[in-house]
Amino acid sequence: MDESPTGAEVSVALVDYGLGNLRSATRGLERAGASVEITDDPEAFAAADGVVLPGVGAFREGMENAGPLREALTDHAEAGRPLFGICLGMQMLLTTSEEADHAGEGEVTGLDLIPGTNVRFEVDRKVPHMGWNELEVERDHPIVDGVDGAEESGAAESAGGSVDGEHAYFVHSYYAAPDDADAVVATADYGVDFPAVVANDAGNVFGTQFHPEKSGETGLTILRNFVDYCAER
Repeated sequence: MDESPTGAEVSVALVDYGLGNLRSATRGLERAGASVEITDDPEAFAAADGVVLPGVGAFREGMENAGPLREALTDHAEAGRPLFGICLGMQMLLTTSEEADHAGEGEVTGLDLIPGTNVRFEVDRKVPHMGWNELEVERDHPIVDGVDGAEESGAAESAGGSVDGEHAYFVHSYYAAPDDADAVVATADYGVDFPAVVANDAGNVFGTQFHPEKSGETGLTILRNFVDYCAER
């Protein structure tokens, strides 16, 4: 098994529900020091140090595909263990999305781990928002700032750190609108300031609207921060 920058062995379960960018997410997590298992087995979630919920596509399809795993993902989060949603996976952490209503498919319920909804960009710009954009960190959280003590582990070169002012790669037409403004960890600007990173009150459930596995060194920093966080739990 690989080691995190903190020197601890870290195992990550990458959720396979048919809509994830699994190959590139696996490569990114492995570069960050994790041992990755691609799985749809709830027992693997329980055995892992952290769970990553990736995703590309529509909210309804995502929730329908992940439906059989809803209880296992919720149990993992409510036990205080790390759950990291990426792009659609981040949106699935919320309660609802306008996407299904926009498509005439009615309301769809998300995992409801971060109360709120996902709303469509209403801006005088091309939608979807696609490409690189700057991150502005709004509050402290290990996923954007790094884990305390990681750089003192003797492996500072491979440890994560802050991503404030760095750029990440986005592809999305909807963005999170949490009920609690404190859930917003970082923002980006696309005609409106929108949440680029969100987290629950406890801090163990979080997500990025951007794709860290496609975001170069910024994304690698995020993934290293995640691996460090799992090692510290």
